[in-house]
Amino acid sequence: MIKRLAKCIREYKLSSILTPILVSLEVVMEVLIPYLMGKLIDNGIKPGDTGFVVKIGAVLLVLCLFSLFFGAAAGVTAAKASSGFAKNLRHDMFHNVQSFSFANIDKFSTSGLVTRLTTDVTNLQNSYQMIIRIAVRSPAMLIFSLVMAMTINSKISVVFLCVVPVLGLGLALVVKNAHPIFKRVFKTYDKLNNVVEENLHGIRVVKAFVREKEEEKKFRSVSDTIYRDTRRAENIIAYNSPLMQTATYACILLIAWFGANLIVSSGETEMTTGDLVSVLSYVMQILMNLMALSMIFVMLTMSKAAGERVCEVLDEKSDLTNPENPVYEVNDGSIDFDNVSFAYSKTSKNFCLKNVDLHIKSGETVGIIGATGSSKTTLVQLIARLYDTTEGTVRVGGRDVREYDLDTLRNAVAMVLQKNVLFSGTIKDNLRWGKEDATDEEIFEVCRLSCADPFIREREDGYDTYIEQGGANVSGGQKQRICIARSLLKSPKVLILDDSTSAVDTATDAMIRKAFRQYIPETTKIIIAQRISSIEDADKIIVLDDGGISGFGTPSELLENNEIYREVYFSQKKGGSENE
Repeated sequence: MIKRLAKCIREYKLSSILTPILVSLEVVMEVLIPYLMGKLIDNGIKPGDTGFVVKIGAVLLVLCLFSLFFGAAAGVTAAKASSGFAKNLRHDMFHNVQSFSFANIDKFSTSGLVTRLTTDVTNLQNSYQMIIRIAVRSPAMLIFSLVMAMTINSKISVVFLCVVPVLGLGLALVVKNAHPIFKRVFKTYDKLNNVVEENLHGIRVVKAFVREKEEEKKFRSVSDTIYRDTRRAENIIAYNSPLMQTATYACILLIAWFGANLIVSSGETEMTTGDLVSVLSYVMQILMNLMALSMIFVMLTMSKAAGERVCEVLDEKSDLTNPENPVYEVNDGSIDFDNVSFAYSKTSKNFCLKNVDLHIKSGETVGIIGATGSSKTTLVQLIARLYDTTEGTVRVGGRDVREYDLDTLRNAVAMVLQKNVLFSGTIKDNLRWGKEDATDEEIFEVCRLSCADPFIREREDGYDTYIEQGGANVSGGQKQRICIARSLLKSPKVLILDDSTSAVDTATDAMIRKAFRQYIPETTKIIIAQRISSIEDADKIIVLDDGGISGFGTPSELLENNEIYREVYFSQKKGGSENE
Protein backbone atom coordinates (compact mmCIF):
# COMPACT_ATOMS: atom_id res chain seq x y z
CA MET A 1 0.00 0.00 0.00
CA ILE A 2 2.75 2.48 0.97
CA LYS A 3 4.68 1.88 -2.27
CA ARG A 4 1.54 2.41 -4.32
CA LEU A 5 0.62 5.64 -2.58
CA ALA A 6 4.23 6.90 -2.76
CA LYS A 7 4.01 6.85 -6.57
CA CYS A 8 1.58 9.78 -6.33
CA ILE A 9 4.20 12.13 -4.82
CA ARG A 10 5.94 12.65 -8.19
CA GLU A 11 6.74 16.35 -8.82
CA TYR A 12 6.41 17.14 -5.11
CA LYS A 13 9.44 15.07 -4.10
CA LEU A 14 11.57 18.19 -3.56
CA SER A 15 9.06 19.70 -1.12
CA SER A 16 8.71 16.32 0.57
CA ILE A 17 12.50 16.09 1.06
CA LEU A 18 12.97 19.74 2.09
CA THR A 19 10.33 19.51 4.83
CA PRO A 20 12.18 16.92 7.00
CA ILE A 21 15.46 18.82 6.52
CA LEU A 22 13.91 22.10 7.64
CA VAL A 23 12.16 20.36 10.53
CA SER A 24 15.48 18.81 11.66
CA LEU A 25 17.15 22.23 11.65
CA GLU A 26 14.23 23.61 13.69
CA VAL A 27 14.70 20.77 16.20
CA VAL A 28 18.43 21.48 16.53
CA MET A 29 17.69 25.12 17.36
CA GLU A 30 15.04 24.16 19.94
CA VAL A 31 17.23 21.51 21.60
CA LEU A 32 20.08 23.99 22.12
CA ILE A 33 17.86 26.51 23.89
CA PRO A 34 17.34 24.57 27.23
CA TYR A 35 21.08 23.79 27.38
CA LEU A 36 22.00 27.48 27.03
CA MET A 37 19.30 28.46 29.54
CA GLY A 38 20.97 26.18 32.11
CA LYS A 39 24.35 27.85 31.43
CA LEU A 40 22.71 31.27 31.69
CA ILE A 41 21.40 30.41 35.18
CA ASP A 42 24.63 28.82 36.47
CA ASN A 43 27.20 31.17 34.92
CA GLY A 44 25.27 34.40 34.46
CA ILE A 45 22.36 34.93 36.83
CA LYS A 46 23.79 33.20 39.97
CA PRO A 47 27.20 34.96 39.91
CA GLY A 48 25.60 38.20 38.66
CA ASP A 49 27.65 38.34 35.42
CA THR A 50 25.63 40.83 33.32
CA GLY A 51 27.92 40.55 30.30
CA PHE A 52 27.47 36.79 30.16
CA VAL A 53 23.68 37.20 30.51
CA VAL A 54 23.56 39.65 27.58
CA LYS A 55 25.82 37.43 25.44
CA ILE A 56 23.83 34.21 26.03
CA GLY A 57 20.55 36.14 25.76
CA ALA A 58 21.55 37.36 22.29
CA VAL A 59 22.47 33.81 21.23
CA LEU A 60 19.10 32.55 22.54
CA LEU A 61 17.29 35.25 20.53
CA VAL A 62 19.12 34.25 17.35
CA LEU A 63 18.30 30.59 17.97
CA CYS A 64 14.62 31.45 18.48
CA LEU A 65 14.53 33.43 15.23
CA PHE A 66 16.20 30.62 13.30
CA SER A 67 13.81 28.13 14.86
CA LEU A 68 10.86 30.30 13.83
CA PHE A 69 12.19 30.62 10.27
CA PHE A 70 12.85 26.89 9.82
CA GLY A 71 9.48 26.01 11.35
CA ALA A 72 7.57 28.43 9.09
CA ALA A 73 9.47 27.24 6.00
CA ALA A 74 8.75 23.61 6.92
CA GLY A 75 5.05 24.48 7.24
CA VAL A 76 5.01 25.97 3.74
CA THR A 77 6.81 23.03 2.09
CA ALA A 78 4.73 20.49 4.03
CA ALA A 79 1.49 22.15 2.89
CA LYS A 80 2.70 22.20 -0.73
CA ALA A 81 3.81 18.56 -0.62
CA SER A 82 0.65 17.23 1.06
CA SER A 83 -1.73 19.25 -1.15
CA GLY A 84 0.15 18.14 -4.25
CA PHE A 85 0.11 14.53 -3.07
CA ALA A 86 -3.67 14.73 -2.61
CA LYS A 87 -4.07 16.35 -6.03
CA ASN A 88 -2.13 13.53 -7.68
CA LEU A 89 -4.09 10.92 -5.75
CA ARG A 90 -7.39 12.33 -6.97
CA HIS A 91 -6.05 12.64 -10.51
CA ASP A 92 -4.79 9.06 -10.61
CA MET A 93 -8.00 7.69 -9.11
CA PHE A 94 -10.25 9.67 -11.45
CA HIS A 95 -8.06 8.77 -14.45
CA ASN A 96 -8.30 5.08 -13.57
CA VAL A 97 -12.06 5.32 -13.02
CA GLN A 98 -12.42 6.65 -16.58
CA SER A 99 -11.00 3.37 -17.87
CA PHE A 100 -13.43 1.26 -15.79
CA SER A 101 -16.01 -0.88 -17.46
CA PHE A 102 -19.57 -0.88 -16.17
CA ALA A 103 -18.67 -4.02 -14.23
CA ASN A 104 -15.82 -2.22 -12.42
CA ILE A 105 -18.07 0.69 -11.49
CA ASP A 106 -20.76 -1.70 -10.24
CA LYS A 107 -18.14 -3.26 -7.96
CA PHE A 108 -17.45 -0.01 -6.08
CA SER A 109 -20.76 1.86 -6.49
CA THR A 110 -20.94 5.56 -7.34
CA SER A 111 -21.24 6.69 -3.72
CA GLY A 112 -18.24 4.55 -2.74
CA LEU A 113 -16.08 6.16 -5.42
CA VAL A 114 -17.17 9.65 -4.32
CA THR A 115 -16.20 8.89 -0.69
CA ARG A 116 -12.81 7.60 -1.76
CA LEU A 117 -12.14 10.67 -3.92
CA THR A 118 -13.09 13.10 -1.14
CA THR A 119 -13.07 11.95 2.49
CA ASP A 120 -10.44 9.22 2.12
CA VAL A 121 -8.05 11.41 0.13
CA THR A 122 -8.41 14.24 2.67
CA ASN A 123 -7.47 11.85 5.50
CA LEU A 124 -4.42 10.70 3.53
CA GLN A 125 -3.44 14.31 2.82
CA ASN A 126 -3.52 15.16 6.53
CA SER A 127 -1.56 12.03 7.37
CA TYR A 128 1.09 12.74 4.75
CA GLN A 129 1.61 16.23 6.12
CA MET A 130 2.02 14.78 9.62
CA ILE A 131 4.43 12.10 8.38
CA ILE A 132 6.86 14.49 6.65
CA ARG A 133 6.68 17.08 9.42
CA ILE A 134 5.54 15.93 12.86
CA ALA A 135 6.64 12.32 12.36
CA VAL A 136 10.15 13.66 11.69
CA ARG A 137 10.11 16.39 14.30
CA SER A 138 8.88 14.23 17.20
CA PRO A 139 11.41 11.35 16.93
CA ALA A 140 14.23 13.81 16.24
CA MET A 141 13.27 15.90 19.24
CA LEU A 142 12.99 12.77 21.39
CA ILE A 143 16.45 11.53 20.42
CA PHE A 144 18.23 14.88 20.64
CA SER A 145 16.52 15.84 23.90
CA LEU A 146 17.27 12.46 25.45
CA VAL A 147 20.93 12.70 24.40
CA MET A 148 21.23 16.22 25.86
CA ALA A 149 19.48 15.19 29.08
CA MET A 150 21.78 12.18 29.50
CA THR A 151 24.79 14.41 28.77
CA ILE A 152 23.75 16.68 31.62
CA ASN A 153 22.96 13.86 34.07
CA SER A 154 22.64 10.21 33.05
CA LYS A 155 21.19 9.09 36.40
CA ILE A 156 18.17 11.37 36.21
CA SER A 157 17.58 10.54 32.54
CA VAL A 158 16.92 6.86 33.37
CA VAL A 159 13.40 7.97 34.36
CA PHE A 160 12.58 8.40 30.64
CA LEU A 161 13.59 4.84 29.83
CA CYS A 162 11.09 3.53 32.38
CA VAL A 163 8.18 5.50 30.87
CA VAL A 164 8.68 4.78 27.15
CA PRO A 165 7.75 1.02 27.25
CA VAL A 166 4.54 1.80 29.16
CA LEU A 167 3.55 4.39 26.58
CA GLY A 168 4.46 2.08 23.69
CA LEU A 169 2.25 -0.69 25.02
CA GLY A 170 -0.65 1.71 25.56
CA LEU A 171 -0.38 3.09 22.01
CA ALA A 172 -0.26 -0.41 20.51
CA LEU A 173 -3.48 -1.35 22.30
CA VAL A 174 -5.20 1.85 21.12
CA VAL A 175 -4.23 1.28 17.46
CA LYS A 176 -5.17 -2.40 17.52
CA ASN A 177 -8.68 -1.72 18.82
CA ALA A 178 -9.45 1.49 16.91
CA HIS A 179 -8.39 0.49 13.37
CA PRO A 180 -11.18 -2.05 12.66
CA ILE A 181 -13.80 0.46 13.81
CA PHE A 182 -12.48 3.23 11.55
CA LYS A 183 -12.45 0.77 8.66
CA ARG A 184 -16.12 0.04 9.30
CA VAL A 185 -16.93 3.76 9.58
CA PHE A 186 -15.57 4.49 6.09
CA LYS A 187 -17.76 1.78 4.58
CA THR A 188 -20.77 3.29 6.34
CA TYR A 189 -19.87 6.67 4.81
CA ASP A 190 -20.42 5.01 1.41
CA LYS A 191 -23.97 4.10 2.48
CA LEU A 192 -24.56 7.64 3.76
CA ASN A 193 -23.45 9.16 0.45
CA ASN A 194 -25.66 6.70 -1.40
CA VAL A 195 -28.72 7.71 0.65
CA VAL A 196 -28.03 11.42 0.06
CA GLU A 197 -27.37 10.89 -3.65
CA GLU A 198 -30.58 8.89 -4.14
CA ASN A 199 -32.62 11.44 -2.22
CA LEU A 200 -31.30 14.44 -4.16
CA HIS A 201 -31.64 12.75 -7.54
CA GLY A 202 -35.14 11.57 -6.76
CA ILE A 203 -36.31 14.60 -4.79
CA ARG A 204 -39.32 15.13 -7.09
CA VAL A 205 -40.45 11.54 -6.56
CA VAL A 206 -39.91 11.86 -2.80
CA LYS A 207 -42.14 14.93 -2.65
CA ALA A 208 -44.71 13.53 -5.05
CA PHE A 209 -45.21 10.48 -2.81
CA VAL A 210 -44.82 12.49 0.43
CA ARG A 211 -41.94 10.25 1.58
CA GLU A 212 -39.86 12.92 3.34
CA LYS A 213 -40.24 11.32 6.78
CA GLU A 214 -39.27 7.87 5.51
CA GLU A 215 -36.18 9.33 3.79
CA GLU A 216 -35.28 11.14 7.00
CA LYS A 217 -35.55 7.85 8.92
CA LYS A 218 -33.29 6.15 6.39
CA PHE A 219 -30.74 8.98 6.64
CA ARG A 220 -30.94 9.05 10.44
CA SER A 221 -30.38 5.29 10.65
CA VAL A 222 -27.12 5.44 8.66
CA SER A 223 -26.01 8.65 10.38
CA ASP A 224 -26.62 7.10 13.82
CA THR A 225 -24.52 4.08 12.84
CA ILE A 226 -21.63 6.39 11.93
CA TYR A 227 -22.12 8.28 15.19
CA ARG A 228 -22.05 5.11 17.32
CA ASP A 229 -18.97 3.66 15.59
CA THR A 230 -17.11 6.98 15.62
CA ARG A 231 -17.93 7.52 19.30
CA ARG A 232 -16.69 4.03 20.12
CA ALA A 233 -13.43 4.62 18.22
CA GLU A 234 -12.97 8.04 19.83
CA ASN A 235 -13.59 6.53 23.28
CA ILE A 236 -10.72 4.11 22.67
CA ILE A 237 -8.48 6.90 21.39
CA ALA A 238 -9.42 9.03 24.40
CA TYR A 239 -7.36 6.69 26.62
CA ASN A 240 -4.31 8.08 24.86
CA SER A 241 -4.55 11.53 26.46
CA PRO A 242 -4.71 10.53 30.16
CA LEU A 243 -1.96 7.97 29.54
CA MET A 244 0.31 10.67 28.12
CA GLN A 245 -0.62 13.21 30.80
CA THR A 246 0.08 10.69 33.58
CA ALA A 247 3.47 9.87 32.09
CA THR A 248 4.33 13.56 31.66
CA TYR A 249 3.52 14.64 35.21
CA ALA A 250 5.02 11.49 36.71
CA CYS A 251 8.33 12.22 34.96
CA ILE A 252 8.30 15.86 36.04
CA LEU A 253 7.62 14.96 39.67
CA LEU A 254 10.22 12.18 39.77
CA ILE A 255 12.93 14.26 38.09
CA ALA A 256 12.16 17.32 40.27
CA TRP A 257 12.34 15.17 43.43
CA PHE A 258 15.48 13.25 42.45
CA GLY A 259 17.13 16.38 41.03
CA ALA A 260 16.44 18.51 44.10
CA ASN A 261 17.79 15.78 46.41
CA LEU A 262 20.88 15.42 44.22
CA ILE A 263 21.56 19.18 44.28
CA VAL A 264 21.22 19.38 48.07
CA SER A 265 23.12 16.17 48.88
CA SER A 266 26.05 16.89 46.54
CA GLY A 267 26.25 20.60 47.19
CA GLU A 268 25.71 21.23 43.46
CA THR A 269 28.75 19.18 42.48
CA GLU A 270 26.82 16.40 40.66
CA MET A 271 23.97 18.60 39.52
CA THR A 272 23.36 22.34 39.47
CA THR A 273 20.17 24.41 39.50
CA GLY A 274 20.72 25.25 35.82
CA ASP A 275 21.14 21.56 34.99
CA LEU A 276 17.82 20.77 36.70
CA VAL A 277 16.03 23.53 34.74
CA SER A 278 17.56 22.20 31.50
CA VAL A 279 16.57 18.60 32.26
CA LEU A 280 13.02 19.64 33.16
CA SER A 281 12.80 21.51 29.84
CA TYR A 282 14.00 18.40 28.04
CA VAL A 283 11.41 16.38 29.96
CA MET A 284 8.66 18.59 28.58
CA GLN A 285 10.10 18.40 25.09
CA ILE A 286 10.38 14.61 25.22
CA LEU A 287 6.94 13.98 26.65
CA MET A 288 5.16 16.57 24.51
CA ASN A 289 6.67 14.97 21.41
CA LEU A 290 5.71 11.54 22.68
CA MET A 291 2.17 12.89 22.86
CA ALA A 292 2.53 14.18 19.29
CA LEU A 293 3.74 10.75 18.21
CA SER A 294 0.68 9.18 19.80
CA MET A 295 -1.55 11.52 17.78
CA ILE A 296 0.34 10.49 14.65
CA PHE A 297 -0.43 6.87 15.46
CA VAL A 298 -4.10 7.77 15.85
CA MET A 299 -4.13 9.62 12.52
CA LEU A 300 -2.31 6.79 10.78
CA THR A 301 -4.82 4.34 12.23
CA MET A 302 -7.63 6.28 10.56
CA SER A 303 -5.63 6.74 7.37
CA LYS A 304 -4.69 3.09 7.05
CA ALA A 305 -8.31 2.24 6.35
CA ALA A 306 -8.57 5.20 3.93
CA GLY A 307 -5.33 4.17 2.19
CA GLU A 308 -6.55 0.60 1.68
CA ARG A 309 -9.76 1.88 0.08
CA VAL A 310 -7.90 4.32 -2.18
CA CYS A 311 -5.46 1.62 -3.29
CA GLU A 312 -8.39 -0.62 -4.20
CA VAL A 313 -9.41 1.98 -6.80
CA LEU A 314 -5.84 2.69 -7.96
CA ASP A 315 -5.06 -1.02 -8.39
CA GLU A 316 -8.34 -1.96 -10.02
CA LYS A 317 -7.81 -3.00 -13.63
CA SER A 318 -10.56 -2.65 -16.18
CA ASP A 319 -11.71 -5.98 -17.56
CA LEU A 320 -12.08 -4.22 -20.92
CA THR A 321 -8.70 -3.51 -22.49
CA ASN A 322 -7.29 -2.91 -25.96
CA PRO A 323 -5.66 -5.88 -27.70
CA GLU A 324 -1.94 -5.80 -28.51
CA ASN A 325 -2.50 -4.81 -32.14
CA PRO A 326 -5.93 -3.15 -32.23
CA VAL A 327 -7.95 -2.45 -35.36
CA TYR A 328 -8.49 1.27 -35.94
CA GLU A 329 -11.19 1.21 -38.61
CA VAL A 330 -14.73 -0.16 -38.62
CA ASN A 331 -15.64 -1.19 -42.16
CA ASP A 332 -19.44 -0.97 -41.93
CA GLY A 333 -22.38 -1.24 -39.56
CA SER A 334 -23.06 -4.96 -39.89
CA ILE A 335 -23.62 -6.76 -36.56
CA ASP A 336 -23.35 -10.46 -35.79
CA PHE A 337 -24.01 -12.35 -32.56
CA ASP A 338 -22.60 -15.88 -32.69
CA ASN A 339 -23.98 -18.10 -29.91
CA VAL A 340 -23.64 -15.31 -27.34
CA SER A 341 -24.41 -15.84 -23.65
CA PHE A 342 -23.80 -13.25 -20.95
CA ALA A 343 -23.81 -13.02 -17.15
CA TYR A 344 -22.90 -9.92 -15.15
CA SER A 345 -20.75 -11.98 -12.79
CA LYS A 346 -17.98 -14.13 -14.25
CA THR A 347 -18.69 -16.87 -11.72
CA SER A 348 -22.47 -16.77 -12.08
CA LYS A 349 -24.37 -19.40 -14.05
CA ASN A 350 -27.44 -17.16 -14.16
CA PHE A 351 -27.20 -15.88 -17.74
CA CYS A 352 -29.04 -12.71 -18.76
CA LEU A 353 -28.60 -13.60 -22.45
CA LYS A 354 -28.64 -17.19 -23.62
CA ASN A 355 -27.38 -18.62 -26.92
CA VAL A 356 -28.14 -15.52 -29.00
CA ASP A 357 -27.56 -15.93 -32.76
CA LEU A 358 -28.28 -12.75 -34.65
CA HIS A 359 -27.19 -11.22 -37.98
CA ILE A 360 -27.95 -7.63 -38.96
CA LYS A 361 -26.91 -6.13 -42.30
CA SER A 362 -25.27 -2.73 -42.52
CA GLY A 363 -27.81 0.08 -42.99
CA GLU A 364 -30.79 -1.90 -41.71
CA THR A 365 -33.25 -0.50 -39.21
CA VAL A 366 -33.90 -3.09 -36.51
CA GLY A 367 -36.39 -2.79 -33.66
CA ILE A 368 -36.11 -4.64 -30.36
CA ILE A 369 -39.13 -5.36 -28.23
CA GLY A 370 -39.66 -7.47 -25.15
CA ALA A 371 -40.97 -7.48 -21.60
CA THR A 372 -39.20 -5.59 -18.81
CA GLY A 373 -36.18 -7.62 -17.73
CA SER A 374 -35.82 -9.47 -21.02
CA SER A 375 -32.23 -8.07 -21.40
CA LYS A 376 -32.85 -5.64 -24.26
CA THR A 377 -30.36 -3.09 -22.92
CA THR A 378 -27.84 -5.79 -22.08
CA LEU A 379 -27.94 -7.01 -25.69
CA VAL A 380 -27.06 -3.62 -27.21
CA GLN A 381 -24.40 -2.84 -24.59
CA LEU A 382 -22.38 -5.79 -25.91
CA ILE A 383 -22.25 -4.14 -29.36
CA ALA A 384 -20.34 -1.11 -28.05
CA ARG A 385 -18.33 -3.43 -25.78
CA LEU A 386 -19.52 -1.82 -22.58
CA TYR A 387 -19.39 -5.41 -21.34
CA ASP A 388 -17.62 -8.44 -22.79
CA THR A 389 -19.54 -11.58 -23.63
CA THR A 390 -19.31 -14.50 -21.22
CA GLU A 391 -19.59 -16.96 -24.11
CA GLY A 392 -19.66 -16.50 -27.87
CA THR A 393 -18.62 -13.61 -30.11
CA VAL A 394 -20.04 -10.23 -31.09
CA ARG A 395 -18.87 -8.83 -34.45
CA VAL A 396 -19.21 -5.31 -35.81
CA GLY A 397 -18.12 -4.64 -39.38
CA GLY A 398 -17.16 -8.31 -39.71
CA ARG A 399 -14.64 -8.29 -36.84
CA ASP A 400 -14.78 -9.37 -33.21
CA VAL A 401 -15.41 -6.26 -31.08
CA ARG A 402 -12.49 -7.36 -28.87
CA GLU A 403 -10.12 -6.79 -31.81
CA TYR A 404 -10.93 -3.08 -32.08
CA ASP A 405 -9.36 -0.13 -30.34
CA LEU A 406 -12.01 0.80 -27.76
CA ASP A 407 -12.20 4.47 -28.78
CA THR A 408 -12.52 3.49 -32.44
CA LEU A 409 -15.35 1.06 -31.73
CA ARG A 410 -17.29 3.40 -29.47
CA ASN A 411 -16.96 6.28 -31.92
CA ALA A 412 -18.42 4.02 -34.60
CA VAL A 413 -21.24 2.78 -32.34
CA ALA A 414 -23.28 5.68 -30.94
CA MET A 415 -25.62 4.88 -28.06
CA VAL A 416 -28.44 7.02 -26.73
CA LEU A 417 -28.87 5.34 -23.37
CA GLN A 418 -32.10 4.67 -21.54
CA LYS A 419 -31.11 7.19 -18.85
CA ASN A 420 -30.31 10.32 -20.84
CA VAL A 421 -27.65 12.50 -19.26
CA LEU A 422 -26.85 16.13 -20.03
CA PHE A 423 -24.00 17.99 -18.38
CA SER A 424 -23.70 21.51 -17.01
CA GLY A 425 -22.97 23.92 -19.88
CA THR A 426 -24.67 25.31 -22.96
CA ILE A 427 -26.65 23.21 -25.43
CA LYS A 428 -23.77 23.60 -27.88
CA ASP A 429 -21.31 22.34 -25.26
CA ASN A 430 -23.43 19.23 -24.73
CA LEU A 431 -23.84 18.61 -28.45
CA ARG A 432 -20.09 18.88 -29.06
CA TRP A 433 -19.56 15.82 -26.88
CA GLY A 434 -20.42 14.03 -30.12
CA LYS A 435 -17.83 15.96 -32.12
CA GLU A 436 -15.53 18.40 -30.39
CA ASP A 437 -14.83 20.55 -33.47
CA ALA A 438 -18.37 20.48 -34.89
CA THR A 439 -19.38 23.60 -36.80
CA ASP A 440 -22.59 25.47 -36.11
CA GLU A 441 -24.04 24.17 -39.39
CA GLU A 442 -23.32 20.56 -38.38
CA ILE A 443 -25.00 21.19 -35.03
CA PHE A 444 -28.07 22.74 -36.64
CA GLU A 445 -28.32 19.83 -39.11
CA VAL A 446 -28.33 17.04 -36.47
CA CYS A 447 -30.80 19.01 -34.35
CA ARG A 448 -33.15 19.24 -37.34
CA LEU A 449 -32.87 15.48 -37.80
CA SER A 450 -33.70 14.84 -34.14
CA CYS A 451 -36.50 17.48 -34.14
CA ALA A 452 -34.65 19.43 -31.47
CA ASP A 453 -34.06 22.57 -33.55
CA PRO A 454 -37.53 24.16 -33.13
CA PHE A 455 -37.69 24.13 -29.32
CA ILE A 456 -34.03 25.21 -29.02
CA ARG A 457 -34.61 28.28 -31.23
CA GLU A 458 -37.68 29.21 -29.20
CA ARG A 459 -35.47 29.76 -26.15
CA GLU A 460 -34.13 33.25 -25.52
CA ASP A 461 -30.47 32.20 -25.83
CA GLY A 462 -31.06 29.53 -28.46
CA TYR A 463 -28.16 27.12 -28.75
CA ASP A 464 -26.30 29.07 -26.05
CA THR A 465 -28.99 28.24 -23.47
CA TYR A 466 -27.32 27.04 -20.29
CA ILE A 467 -28.25 23.50 -19.24
CA GLU A 468 -28.42 22.96 -15.49
CA GLN A 469 -26.81 19.91 -13.88
CA GLY A 470 -28.50 16.74 -15.14
CA GLY A 471 -30.63 18.73 -17.61
CA ALA A 472 -32.98 19.93 -14.87
CA ASN A 473 -34.26 22.90 -16.94
CA VAL A 474 -35.37 20.87 -20.00
CA SER A 475 -38.20 18.36 -20.30
CA GLY A 476 -37.70 14.63 -20.71
CA GLY A 477 -38.59 14.73 -24.41
CA GLN A 478 -36.30 17.71 -25.06
CA LYS A 479 -33.49 15.98 -23.25
CA GLN A 480 -33.96 12.86 -25.39
CA ARG A 481 -33.86 14.84 -28.64
CA ILE A 482 -30.67 16.69 -27.63
CA CYS A 483 -29.05 13.35 -26.74
CA ILE A 484 -30.04 11.87 -30.11
CA ALA A 485 -28.54 14.91 -31.89
CA ARG A 486 -25.35 14.53 -29.85
CA SER A 487 -24.98 10.92 -31.01
CA LEU A 488 -25.66 11.81 -34.65
CA LEU A 489 -22.73 14.26 -34.60
CA LYS A 490 -20.40 11.26 -34.29
CA SER A 491 -21.47 10.13 -37.80
CA PRO A 492 -21.69 6.58 -36.46
CA LYS A 493 -21.77 3.33 -38.41
CA VAL A 494 -24.26 2.01 -35.84
CA LEU A 495 -26.86 4.12 -33.99
CA ILE A 496 -28.56 2.55 -30.96
CA LEU A 497 -31.62 4.17 -29.38
CA ASP A 498 -32.36 2.51 -26.06
CA ASP A 499 -36.00 3.52 -25.51
CA SER A 500 -34.79 7.03 -26.31
CA THR A 501 -38.02 8.41 -27.77
CA SER A 502 -40.32 7.28 -24.97
CA ALA A 503 -40.84 10.84 -23.74
CA VAL A 504 -41.69 12.37 -27.15
CA ASP A 505 -45.12 12.28 -28.78
CA THR A 506 -45.84 9.77 -31.54
CA ALA A 507 -45.85 12.43 -34.27
CA THR A 508 -42.36 13.65 -33.32
CA ASP A 509 -41.21 10.05 -33.00
CA ALA A 510 -42.39 9.38 -36.55
CA MET A 511 -40.62 12.52 -37.87
CA ILE A 512 -37.35 11.42 -36.23
CA ARG A 513 -37.57 7.95 -37.79
CA LYS A 514 -38.40 9.46 -41.21
CA ALA A 515 -35.35 11.73 -40.97
CA PHE A 516 -33.18 8.72 -40.14
CA ARG A 517 -34.40 6.83 -43.24
CA GLN A 518 -33.79 9.79 -45.54
CA TYR A 519 -30.54 11.26 -44.24
CA ILE A 520 -28.55 8.38 -42.70
CA PRO A 521 -29.56 5.36 -44.80
CA GLU A 522 -26.12 3.71 -44.53
CA THR A 523 -26.13 3.81 -40.72
CA THR A 524 -27.38 0.68 -38.99
CA LYS A 525 -30.18 1.77 -36.65
CA ILE A 526 -31.22 -0.30 -33.64
CA ILE A 527 -34.28 0.95 -31.77
CA ILE A 528 -35.38 -0.46 -28.42
CA ALA A 529 -38.98 0.52 -27.81
CA GLN A 530 -42.06 -0.27 -25.78
CA ARG A 531 -44.37 1.23 -28.41
CA ILE A 532 -45.10 -0.84 -31.50
CA SER A 533 -45.53 2.40 -33.47
CA SER A 534 -41.84 3.24 -32.89
CA ILE A 535 -40.61 0.10 -34.66
CA GLU A 536 -43.40 -1.08 -36.96
CA ASP A 537 -41.68 0.40 -40.04
CA ALA A 538 -38.32 -1.24 -39.17
CA ASP A 539 -36.73 -3.63 -41.65
CA LYS A 540 -36.71 -6.33 -38.99
CA ILE A 541 -37.75 -6.70 -35.37
CA ILE A 542 -36.12 -8.76 -32.61
CA VAL A 543 -38.48 -10.16 -29.96
CA LEU A 544 -36.64 -10.94 -26.73
CA ASP A 545 -38.06 -13.18 -24.05
CA ASP A 546 -36.18 -14.06 -20.85
CA GLY A 547 -32.76 -13.41 -22.41
CA GLY A 548 -33.38 -15.42 -25.56
CA ILE A 549 -34.61 -14.54 -29.06
CA SER A 550 -38.25 -15.49 -29.39
CA GLY A 551 -38.55 -14.10 -32.89
CA PHE A 552 -36.59 -12.21 -35.58
CA GLY A 553 -38.10 -11.05 -38.84
CA THR A 554 -40.13 -8.40 -40.60
CA PRO A 555 -43.15 -6.92 -38.78
CA SER A 556 -45.55 -8.83 -41.03
CA GLU A 557 -43.70 -12.13 -40.45
CA LEU A 558 -43.75 -11.66 -36.68
CA LEU A 559 -47.42 -10.66 -36.72
CA GLU A 560 -48.16 -13.95 -38.39
CA ASN A 561 -45.71 -16.26 -36.57
CA ASN A 562 -44.77 -14.80 -33.16
CA GLU A 563 -47.29 -14.94 -30.33
CA ILE A 564 -45.49 -12.39 -28.08
CA TYR A 565 -45.29 -9.77 -30.84
CA ARG A 566 -48.87 -10.42 -31.91
CA GLU A 567 -50.13 -10.01 -28.35
CA VAL A 568 -48.28 -6.70 -27.87
CA TYR A 569 -49.34 -5.45 -31.30
CA PHE A 570 -53.06 -6.06 -30.84
CA SER A 571 -53.12 -4.85 -27.22
CA GLN A 572 -51.58 -1.51 -28.25
CA LYS A 573 -53.56 -1.10 -31.45
CA LYS A 574 -56.81 -1.99 -29.71
CA GLY A 575 -56.06 0.43 -26.89
CA GLY A 576 -55.29 3.15 -29.41
CA SER A 577 -58.55 2.73 -31.34
CA GLU A 578 -60.65 2.74 -28.17
CA ASN A 579 -58.98 5.92 -26.92
CA GLU A 580 -59.66 7.57 -30.18
